[in-house]
Amino acid sequence: MPCFLCMRNPGFAGNGRAGPALGVFLRMQKEGLKPTEYTHVSVLNACTQLLDLRRGKQIHGRIIICNLGGNVFVCNALTDLYARCGEIDQARRLFDRMVIRNVVTWNLMISGYLKNRQPEKCIDLFHEMQVSNLKPDQVTASSVLGAYIQAGYIDEARKVFGEIREKDEVCWTIMIVGCAQNGKEEDALLLFSEMLLENARPDGYTISSVVSSCAKLASLYHGQVVHGKAFLMGVNDDLLVSSALVDMYCKCGVTRDAWTIFSTMQTRNVVSWNSMIGGYALNGQDLEALSLYENMLEENLKPDSVTFVGVLSACVHAGLVEEGKEYFCSMSDQHGLEPTPDHYACMVNLFGRSGHMDKAVDLISSMSQEPNSLIWTTVLSVCVMKGDIKHGEMAARCLIELNPFNAVPYIMLSNMYAARGRWKDVASIRSLMKSKHVKKFSAYSWIEIDNEVHKFVADDRTHPDAKIIHVQLNRLIRKLQEAGFSPNTNLVLHDFGEDEKLESINYHSEKLALAYGLIKKPHGVTPIRIIKNIRTCADCHIFMKFVSNITRRPVILRDSNRFHHFVEGKCSCKDYW
Repeated sequence: MPCFLCMRNPGFAGNGRAGPALGVFLRMQKEGLKPTEYTHVSVLNACTQLLDLRRGKQIHGRIIICNLGGNVFVCNALTDLYARCGEIDQARRLFDRMVIRNVVTWNLMISGYLKNRQPEKCIDLFHEMQVSNLKPDQVTASSVLGAYIQAGYIDEARKVFGEIREKDEVCWTIMIVGCAQNGKEEDALLLFSEMLLENARPDGYTISSVVSSCAKLASLYHGQVVHGKAFLMGVNDDLLVSSALVDMYCKCGVTRDAWTIFSTMQTRNVVSWNSMIGGYALNGQDLEALSLYENMLEENLKPDSVTFVGVLSACVHAGLVEEGKEYFCSMSDQHGLEPTPDHYACMVNLFGRSGHMDKAVDLISSMSQEPNSLIWTTVLSVCVMKGDIKHGEMAARCLIELNPFNAVPYIMLSNMYAARGRWKDVASIRSLMKSKHVKKFSAYSWIEIDNEVHKFVADDRTHPDAKIIHVQLNRLIRKLQEAGFSPNTNLVLHDFGEDEKLESINYHSEKLALAYGLIKKPHGVTPIRIIKNIRTCADCHIFMKFVSNITRRPVILRDSNRFHHFVEGKCSCKDYW
């Protein structure tokens, strides 16, 4: 008959009291009581909870002496111990020697590979399990989903997910987070909707991932819907969720709502502060960003690398050269942070925009690491803005050496030549691109109307309402011209006649998106929101200012650089982007 101590031991381990369980086991040994296989399983579970591999190995030795090594429950406990403690190869040796393997055994080994960041082996073992004619359960599915996602096989994960009949919250969360983290933001939103329809309850981690997807898509509508769901479920005050909401509202251009959430948060971590500081900088509220950073220091919170990207970005936009230098130096001097290429790029931008490209080049030369494509792209962008062909050619050459098939340096250098009327050099660049099979990427804009996204390219004629859109845009251009607007055909970087230049510049994608927004939402004071995948041109920028003034309608344009809030003829970027 098992003793009282032997019976207590499993209870301790099973209730998360691993330390007392080990203590009872040691007392059993001192009193000469013989532990059963169940006792060994419990004490092994206790070692696993404590990640006490040394004690676990000692118990493994006793198991061999007691001739319990063939017991399936003991073997399962040993496999789990070694897998969770990082000795996955030893776990696999135990697994391979087992004569009897139930579904639990396979799950322990499959999840063990996942925990040890070996997703390929996890997937291979799952295929072996299928061949053995054992039916996977939800635990198996969760591990395999995680493995496919960890290895970047989202389509395969979706297939496994679709085959799970009864999906629990864990499966839904793994699939949603996987999509959110692998560029499948639209799929993450769709899955979240399906999850709610299935009456599965998302937790804060799931909702924060969905909110982050809305931020990446700059979809204010969906972000507000998810925010409402978070409130109804009582997780809106969760630190992960509230930080994600701050970030989402900032990336949708609504810093007022972001600040409302941030200012009412009961607890804030560095992520929360970074989201608000970076959000202010992104939306042209540079002094607010710098003031908030000083508040962060007053709260005795240690800034990290992301913090300084926001701070330095604010300095770049505000043209605060000396302040930017001080913040940059303080990273290492006061906070023990090594500047990354992101920080160097900010300083290069700051020096270059203020007319000190020589200082920017000196800073690049002082870098302890080789400058990457971000650094040289920043140099090239500043050179395009300043018309600095000498340094622009240098930056383009470095970029082409890093990646000969990236179209960006070819296009930007070609634009610089075109702005100077150097059409032979433009032709030479285009010929080089053709010979290297470098494909030019498309510029496009999109606008969300009534929960539906509408995408436009320049001179787009494919939209179902294309004719109406062009009529509306032409009417708007004439109205703006009466108010003093004149299209800047000098920005057309092709050797065209004047009429062709007008045709080219008048129908840029963001102008078409704006015209469509005015057609669908002709009245009201709510802003028209447009997203563009590249930097907006100077002509479109002036155009948007005129529109906001003439129509008395705010326009919010997010390009690849920043947000532009156009209100009554002025832009939040202060014409500096």
